[in-house]
Amino acid sequence: MTSQIKTAMLLALLSGIIIVLGGAMGGKTGIMIALILALVMNVGSYWYSDKIVLSMYGAQEVAPQDAPMLHAMVEELAARAGIPKPRVCVIPEDAPNAFATGRDPAHGVVAVTHGIMRILSPEELKGVLAHEIGHIANRDILVQTVAGVLASVIVSIANMMQWAAIFGFGRSDDEEGGTSPLVAIMMAIVAPIAASLIQFAISRSREYLADETGASLSGNPLYLAGALAKLQAWSQKVPMQHGSQATAHMFIVNPFSGASMASLFSTHPPMEERIARLQAMAARR
Repeated sequence: MTSQIKTAMLLALLSGIIIVLGGAMGGKTGIMIALILALVMNVGSYWYSDKIVLSMYGAQEVAPQDAPMLHAMVEELAARAGIPKPRVCVIPEDAPNAFATGRDPAHGVVAVTHGIMRILSPEELKGVLAHEIGHIANRDILVQTVAGVLASVIVSIANMMQWAAIFGFGRSDDEEGGTSPLVAIMMAIVAPIAASLIQFAISRSREYLADETGASLSGNPLYLAGALAKLQAWSQKVPMQHGSQATAHMFIVNPFSGASMASLFSTHPPMEERIARLQAMAARR
């Protein structure tokens, strides 16, 4: 199953959860209120995602004369991807990492830390930049925003159901087709957990897709495979000093991954699996 198909199926699953919860509530009003609230919360962050995250990490845009190799790589890879050249920023952090943002390819930004430029070879850095440009070309900020809107709707509806069940609002257990308070509370607890797991799965799927896209753009999957191996080792020694766990999914490796996380609750696929896939791509060339 391709990453694109998997993402579509996971988004459909989030939509299905909303339909089930809406049916249990017995009305459309709650869903509409939750949808409006979710759109307000998530669309604002989507529109200003670049400014928000760049400010959070103190990223500074650099001119071509200040980072000629970086700009040359980004320009070449963007041309191969068929998108406008993204802005190039540097984050004053020793932790080796990188991320991409921007609501669409015309507003793309690629940001790298000082640390990543110190530890990677030019070929490995090219592989990382190709991965980030893959995120921009694949419109992953949009995909993650859609998933965030749907998950927020689920959480809002679940909260409504929980309070309604506790205070006895809605139909009783004896009414035909009614949802019992116990069932409503169980659904209100389980649905947000399921929505979070689906969001994490979507994030992992987009990472795999960016790996595939980046390997193709760079011309050699082993560039990115070598970079990921180094980043995995260094990220556990030198964690990011600033920022928030809420933005961890944006980075090529989790910047706060000092402690291991269960795969279901991780925003990133297992590094060993990512490297193995890239090595398999190289073997098929």
